[in-house]
Amino acid sequence: MARTIVTSALLYANGPLHFGHIAGAYLPADVYVRTLRMCGDEVLAVSGSDDHGVAITISAEKAGEDYPSYVARWNGNMRATFDALDIRYDIVSGTSTCPEHPELSREFFSKLMANGYLVERQTNQLFCVHDDMFLADRYVEGTCYKCGSEGARGDECPSCGTWIDPLQFEDPRCKICGSTPEERTTTHWYLDLPKLRDDKIGGWIRDHEWKTNVEKFIENLLEDVPERAITRDMSWGVSLPPEVGEAGEGKVLYVWFDAPIGYISFTKELMRERGTPDAWKDWWQGEDTQLVHFIGKDNIPFHCLVFPSMLHGVQDGYVLPSAVPANEFYNLKGGKFSTSGGNAFDVVKFVEEWGVDATRFYLCSTMPETADSEFSLEQLIQTTNTALAGTIGNLATRVLKFIAKNFDAVVPELQESHREEMDRLILEECGPIEDPAAHVREFRFRRAAEAVVANATVANVFVDRMAPWALRKEDPAKAASALNTLCEWLNWQARWMAPFMPTKAQQLWEMLGHSGQVSDESWPGIPDAGSWRGLTAGAALGNPEALFPRLTAPASEA
Repeated sequence: MARTIVTSALLYANGPLHFGHIAGAYLPADVYVRTLRMCGDEVLAVSGSDDHGVAITISAEKAGEDYPSYVARWNGNMRATFDALDIRYDIVSGTSTCPEHPELSREFFSKLMANGYLVERQTNQLFCVHDDMFLADRYVEGTCYKCGSEGARGDECPSCGTWIDPLQFEDPRCKICGSTPEERTTTHWYLDLPKLRDDKIGGWIRDHEWKTNVEKFIENLLEDVPERAITRDMSWGVSLPPEVGEAGEGKVLYVWFDAPIGYISFTKELMRERGTPDAWKDWWQGEDTQLVHFIGKDNIPFHCLVFPSMLHGVQDGYVLPSAVPANEFYNLKGGKFSTSGGNAFDVVKFVEEWGVDATRFYLCSTMPETADSEFSLEQLIQTTNTALAGTIGNLATRVLKFIAKNFDAVVPELQESHREEMDRLILEECGPIEDPAAHVREFRFRRAAEAVVANATVANVFVDRMAPWALRKEDPAKAASALNTLCEWLNWQARWMAPFMPTKAQQLWEMLGHSGQVSDESWPGIPDAGSWRGLTAGAALGNPEALFPRLTAPASEA
C-alpha cells in the first residue's frame, strides 16, 4: 500500500484564515487526502499553527494578551474555520503547544551543528532604539536593492522574489514605529545553505520534477544561496540547546527554522496519542513514504530548498519532498486577500450563508494552480446554480423523484436484454467520462472539479435521449432499465463527488438508499461495461430532496 504524508503550511497564529489561505494550501490538501484514501492509499494529514516570532509578540502585547493565550485564540479560530469548511487533518497542533516540538527542534539544531552545517558568528543586526529590540527581518522594510521596488521586507522582496539582507537596505525602516534602526553586534547561528546545496540539495533540486509554476520560481534559487540565520534575540520561542553555552542565552530558534519541524513533531505527538510512539519514523524516515507539501507560492523557497536542506543535514534518513504543489495567489477585488488590509471577510459566516459544499466546489474550480486567480461571489452563485443545481442536482432530483412517483421508490429492474444497449449508450455515446482522481493526483483540482460536473452531464444526455417519462408509457420495461442505469450512475456520481463536496455526496448516497459513509467506499475510477453495475433491483431508495438549492445574489450584488 502506498504511504503518503500530506502537510499544509502552518498558519501563522497572528490572524484568521481567509480564502487566500484556504484555496492555496488547505482545501487542495483536504481534497487530495480524501481522494487518496478512497483510492486505498495510506495517508497521514498534518497541519497546525506556527506560534512563534516577533510579529506575534508585538500583536499580543498590543491586544493586552499573554503570548500563549494570543496564539491559542488564533489556533482555535483556525480549527473553527477548518470545521466550517469540513477540512480534516489527522492532527492540528501548534508549535508552542506540541510537547514534542521544543526537543525535536533543538535536536535538529544540534545535529546540524555536529554535521558541520551551522556557522556561529558575531554579526551586525538592525536594532530599533525606540522599541529597544533587535528587529526580525520581517519587521524591517525598505527599497529592494535588486529591483528598486518599495516596501521590500527584510527577508524577501515580494516583487522580484530576491532574498533580502536587511543590512543592505539604503533606507531601512522599523516596521513597528517607522524610525531608522541602527546596527549592533550580536552572536547568531546560520544554516550553511551553500554547503548543503553543494553536498546534496542542489543536485536534488535540479533533478527533481516540479510543478511548472514551482519550477519557474526556483530556477534562480540556487545561483546565489546565502547562509540563513536560525536564531533570534528574543524570549518567545524554542530556546537553544544547552551545549551552545552563554552565547545562546536570551536567544531562541528563528521562527522559520522551527516551524517546518512542526510537521514532524506534530506527527510524533499524534503517534504518541495513538499509543505507537515510534510509528512516526515509518512516515518520516520510511523509504516508501511520499512527502507532499501544500503551500502558497510565497513559501516555495522554504519548502523546496531550506526545509529539504534541514532534513538532509541532520543525516537521520528523513525523506525529502516528493511534490510541492504550491498554488499562486487567490485574490479579492484585484488584490491579495488581507485581513489586516481590510480585503477579506469572515469565512465561517460566509460558509453559513452560502453553504459549505458550494463554497468548497467553487474554490476548487477557481483554484490558483498556475496563475493568480480571483474570488467572485457572483461567479460562485452562477457556478452553484448552473454546475451544481442545474447539472448534478437536477440529474439526481428528476431521476429519483420520477422513480419515487412511478416505481415505488425502489431501484427499477434492468432487463438483461437491455444491458448491452444501455451500457453502450451511457458509457460510449453520451460524452467523455473522466476520472477526477487522475487529475487530483496531478494536482489539477480545477480540472478534477470540472470532471465531476462533466460526468453528470453524460447522465443528463442519457436522460434526454432515453426520455423515461415518455418511454414508461410505450415500453415500461425499457424505461425501468434506463432508470436502473441512471441509479447506477448516481451511485458513481456520489463517490466522484465525495472528496470535493462530502456533505452533498453523503446526502446523495443516502438518497440512493445506502447506509454508512460514502467516503468509506472505494474510489470508483471510470465505469467499465463488464463490471460497473452494483445495485440490487428492488432495493429501497431514500427520500429524494433537492441537493443544491439555487442561490440568489444579495441586493448589493444584483
